[in-house]
Amino acid sequence: MNYKQVRLAPGLHFVATPIGTARDITLRALDTLASADVLAAEDTRSLRHLMDIHGVPLSGRRIIAYHDHSGASVQDRLVAEAVQGKSVAYASEAGMPLIADPGFELGRAMAAAGQMVTVAPGASAVPAALVLAGLPTDSFFFAGFLPNASAARQTRLMDLAQIPGTLVFYESPKRLRASLADMAESLGGERQAAICREITKKFEDVRRGTLQDLVAGMADAPDPKGEIVVVVDRAGSEKISELDLENDLRTALETHSVRDAAEIVSKIHGLPKRDVYQMALQMGRP
Repeated sequence: MNYKQVRLAPGLHFVATPIGTARDITLRALDTLASADVLAAEDTRSLRHLMDIHGVPLSGRRIIAYHDHSGASVQDRLVAEAVQGKSVAYASEAGMPLIADPGFELGRAMAAAGQMVTVAPGASAVPAALVLAGLPTDSFFFAGFLPNASAARQTRLMDLAQIPGTLVFYESPKRLRASLADMAESLGGERQAAICREITKKFEDVRRGTLQDLVAGMADAPDPKGEIVVVVDRAGSEKISELDLENDLRTALETHSVRDAAEIVSKIHGLPKRDVYQMALQMGRP
């Protein structure tokens, strides 16, 4: 028995749960689960199993299901419990609440109702994958799940192509092959990347290489199993001289408005649109 009963303040207490190994839960998270007046979870069976593993009793409480399809009535009920002075603990199925998780709307509703919102932090697949990937971590962008359709996926990837940070994606095993191919095409096959699978679990696996190498490595392999995070290095810092930029702007201004020319050239060179627009504005004046 590694938990203790504590007095929790009324309001919402987000609880991070393990992404794999059950022992990755924190002692504070166990205290919160043992002490909350009301329990809610994205997956009630997963939370009940986790509490059983660590010997945390329900003590007459029922775990309320709160997920993407719960409806407004469940959210209103949980907010009402907090307004009445009760402590409400919400746990994601795995990982940190609100990270690709329905808890976002609940947290916002609680705050709008003037209730306290706090968190017992813990495991998350995003920072864990960044550590395993061996790519720069000084700046990163979590993009969640990409669209299902290839055309929409490539459009989204083009929007992310020039972000000055390492990119992190969640991905389905069945879509991994197609998504990697679209990443290689839209982001550049030469970018370094890593496929992190089953993080913290028995069959944890990390594959590193360029995007084109990872695509080739999956050509004849069966679809992988388990939870997957894909990490992709940022775009290379291509140097462009001011003279080259002016030449490209001058060419674009021959057939486009100042605003459109600035947008086109900023996308070509991955530069802030505002800066390019100011330069185009000056060049467009007599």
